[in-house]
Amino acid sequence: MREKFLVFGAPCIEQAEIDEVVATLKSGWIGSGPRVARFEQAFGAYKGTRHAVAVNSCTSALHLALLASGIGPGDEVITTPLTFAATVNAILHAGATPVLADVDPASMNIDPAHIAAGITPRTRAIIPVHYAGRPCDMAAILALARRHGLLVIEDCAHAIETVYQGKPAGTLGDIGCFSFYSTKNITTAEGGMLLLQTPEQASRIKTLALHGMSKDAWKRYGDAGFRHYLVEEIGYKFNMTDLQAAIGLHQLDRIEAGLNRRRAIWQRYDEAFADLPIDLPAAEEADTRHARHLYTIQVDGERCGVGRDAFLDRMTAERIGVGVHYLSLPEHPAYRRLLGWRPEDYPNALRIGRTTVSLPLSACLADRDVEDVVAAVRKILAG
Repeated sequence: MREKFLVFGAPCIEQAEIDEVVATLKSGWIGSGPRVARFEQAFGAYKGTRHAVAVNSCTSALHLALLASGIGPGDEVITTPLTFAATVNAILHAGATPVLADVDPASMNIDPAHIAAGITPRTRAIIPVHYAGRPCDMAAILALARRHGLLVIEDCAHAIETVYQGKPAGTLGDIGCFSFYSTKNITTAEGGMLLLQTPEQASRIKTLALHGMSKDAWKRYGDAGFRHYLVEEIGYKFNMTDLQAAIGLHQLDRIEAGLNRRRAIWQRYDEAFADLPIDLPAAEEADTRHARHLYTIQVDGERCGVGRDAFLDRMTAERIGVGVHYLSLPEHPAYRRLLGWRPEDYPNALRIGRTTVSLPLSACLADRDVEDVVAAVRKILAG
């Protein structure tokens, strides 16, 4: 058993980030300013677009994407039941109604056939979530969207490095939304990003993200002299700070190295668990790149002799941090009360949500850490 607890999803912070944060603190400017602008440019270049807007979370990004698209009361937005609460909460905060479409049992991504069944005259948009970093079936989803005149807002919280048929995730639909939360493949501690198709969209999002003001604080108080601002519409406080961007700039520099390390850990897990009575992640589809954000196994009590929750407890007792991504959304009381959702109406998401376990996959795991995870899983499941 380990002496030190292995934290699930620990971020890889190196000296370059620390030095950049210190330099930011010493600069006298820690709000939204030049480092945010640099991070937007760098992330946009990585994704092959000039229109990237940094915000304080992926939740804010989704909310702004919906508002800027004119989606609100009376509208329906279709998404997956196997996602974090933020995806649905953003729809609700925009005043629209979320509609769930069950997932494919192998990919765990939203199933286009179930999307098609859920489209009504009130449907305005689809939010596919690239679960665990695996791209959704975007060809089928985009075909549905074109046929019915729907927007596609990609939830790329897990999918920074994901590629589908030669195009980066977040550039396939109308708007892409990303997360830089502390457990993500690159982090700014908290933070998000939107990818837009036009400079007009980007300008509108920037305005909405900072109180609806025509000029941000950096431009008002910079060395060019004071600039008056006008509140052009009722906005929000969703901007990213230079302290956050200072971390992200150097995280982005190491993004491919991090992906390669997670691939190696993934392969080790696949080999180590191949003989166990559990379901491992499906193979990577042709002409795609999986971001390797979550390595999930399915622990079914009838097959394994130990239930999922008991497995979680035993891994914790072995000093290994694990996660659950996710209980299906209809399992949560708030959505059952508000929306009348029933878990049994989404059987694939229900089964996955009750059996799934995410194992540590951080790029900064040492080989010894990986072997400790392997040993703990095999001890519990192989006897």
